[in-house]
Amino acid sequence: MDYESLCAQLQSLAEAEPHYVPLLANAAALLYDTLPALNWAGFYLLRNGRLVLGPFCGKVACIHILPGKGVCGIAAQRGQTVVVPNVHQFPGHIACDSASNAEIVVPIRCGDAVIGVLDLDSPVFDRFTDADRAGLEAFAKVIEANADFGEML
Repeated sequence: MDYESLCAQLQSLAEAEPHYVPLLANAAALLYDTLPALNWAGFYLLRNGRLVLGPFCGKVACIHILPGKGVCGIAAQRGQTVVVPNVHQFPGHIACDSASNAEIVVPIRCGDAVIGVLDLDSPVFDRFTDADRAGLEAFAKVIEANADFGEML
């Protein structure tokens, strides 16, 4: 996958509109339409001490996730990317879609603070590689460098 090209496309979208809602909506659509074997791509944003569903593409999703719960909550709490080859073996996995078998979650920061996560699900076991991790972390950095999260803070 050409993550450099995805990051360049996202940079162009950010230049057109830096407000976080349209930027994250387009980021989710870009990933969902470009990356193979995904069944969900989107964001959860921290609000009042918990992760709240943000812009996404895919089936209906969980609305609230507590920090430390599920893959998203663990990634937000640790401030580190979490790659899960088989979600059915992940203690405390939150199953919003029973078709999901693998997941990657990348923290999104504003300054030093984690303010949300990028979450991708796949029906394919072992879907996400080290190259995906590095590429999606670079993708998240484009968001962090360009998104106007002012009203969230």
